[in-house]
Amino acid sequence: MPATDSDFLRRCFDLARLGAGRVSPNPMVGAVLVHEDRIIGEGWHQRYGEAHAEVQAVASVAAADRPLLPQSTLYCSLEPCFHFGQTPPCVDLVLAERIPRVVVSNTDPNPLVAGQSLQKLRAAGVEVLEQVLADEGAYLNRYFFHWIQQQRPYVVLKWAQSADGYLGRAGERTAITGPLAQRLVHRWRSEVDAILVGATTARVDDPRLDNRLFWGPSPLRVVLDWSARLPAAAQLLDDSQPSWVLGPARAGAFRQTEFLNISPADWIPDLLAQLRTAKRAILLVEGGATTLRQFLDRGYWDEIRLLDSPLRLAEGVPAPGVPASARLRESFPLGPDRVQIFTKAV
Repeated sequence: MPATDSDFLRRCFDLARLGAGRVSPNPMVGAVLVHEDRIIGEGWHQRYGEAHAEVQAVASVAAADRPLLPQSTLYCSLEPCFHFGQTPPCVDLVLAERIPRVVVSNTDPNPLVAGQSLQKLRAAGVEVLEQVLADEGAYLNRYFFHWIQQQRPYVVLKWAQSADGYLGRAGERTAITGPLAQRLVHRWRSEVDAILVGATTARVDDPRLDNRLFWGPSPLRVVLDWSARLPAAAQLLDDSQPSWVLGPARAGAFRQTEFLNISPADWIPDLLAQLRTAKRAILLVEGGATTLRQFLDRGYWDEIRLLDSPLRLAEGVPAPGVPASARLRESFPLGPDRVQIFTKAV
């Protein structure tokens, strides 16, 4: 059976995901060049500020196949860029290579693009097919779409809970999920721009909030410490990586740790504004219970990642509960645990 436009676009999605954690606040984009059902080139946006997916795909075409470009189709998970930014407009490359057909999943919501590339291609005689697998493409780039349309970071709330609905035992660090789930959490850390915990979690668990169990970068660490009760020996104050502390400044020769003067009265929107200024587009909130509920109660959440464990604790700190308005997007087993991913219902 010959491959379809959807098949090649799904290959674009797979390629795009390889840029997770490295391209934000840009979108994840994959591109595939096809001649008569044969892939002759492919690429993805690998790092913020570097060549886009279309450029990578064209560059990957072997010398013997370059004459085939004017007879090929370019598949791209997102509309090629129209403007000069960190790199030149990809739409001009498509025209320069005389590619006659372009298939995209989504138009780019950035006002600097917003369908203009597709208009330019059509005006030049290029056949353009858009909105193919549009829902899948939008879900892939939900962080970027939110960044452009809502003008604030995308907020992911994550927690693990026991079978009887507890986050852990009060006052002690409690391991709830298995090693596969722990590895997945570190993958998630590698794919976000910042990670946050509340004051009690920071004191009880003494987390490092870095990525140790998956390849890729570690996010900016953010910790609440309004009362300066976090011990000086806490790992979040070790200055080993970029960190923000929301609370009074501490004495010491900190090079990578910043103390932010944000009022605890209305700190969430202020923090999100500072993250946007710093071009941190995805925030992962890992707890604890009070902090999670603050985000839920104020409506500052876009996604919930819930790790359900078969373990029973009988007592402890109650999990906050998933809002009735949440929409289940993914659910899958992971060893003895189950992962559920919810987004806000639209």
